[in-house]
Amino acid sequence: MPHPSIGFARPFENTRIASLVLAGKLAIPNRMSPQGKKLGILISSRPGSASFQHGVRLAAAALSAGCDVYAYCIDDAVPGVGQPEFQALKAQGLKLYACAYGAHRRNLPVDDTAAFAGLTVVSDLVAGTDRFISFN
Repeated sequence: MPHPSIGFARPFENTRIASLVLAGKLAIPNRMSPQGKKLGILISSRPGSASFQHGVRLAAAALSAGCDVYAYCIDDAVPGVGQPEFQALKAQGLKLYACAYGAHRRNLPVDDTAAFAGLTVVSDLVAGTDRFISFN
């Protein structure tokens, strides 16, 4: 049984909500227009994993809906910032951050594929975005 605030008992498949298509077992209605809103996304799972791909696809959908999207890759996700999908989204306006410590630990170059920063940026994203979602 869903939470009483959701207001329906049956799951919805491929429901269109505020110009975003949510494919899955349950889509929760969004009463907030995404245009001009800020979305923060934290990804900690390795590139190629389902969680990593969900984070990338959410960033793409939110950008196309008019959101300002901020993505921070930490831990196992740091090597994924150079992937073509992320770089294409960055060219479309995604603000892409990566954990500088995670890059150092993995002997990855700190270059212009992302803005390499510390956990203070994550704190700022949590505090400064309208919605913040984590993919682990």
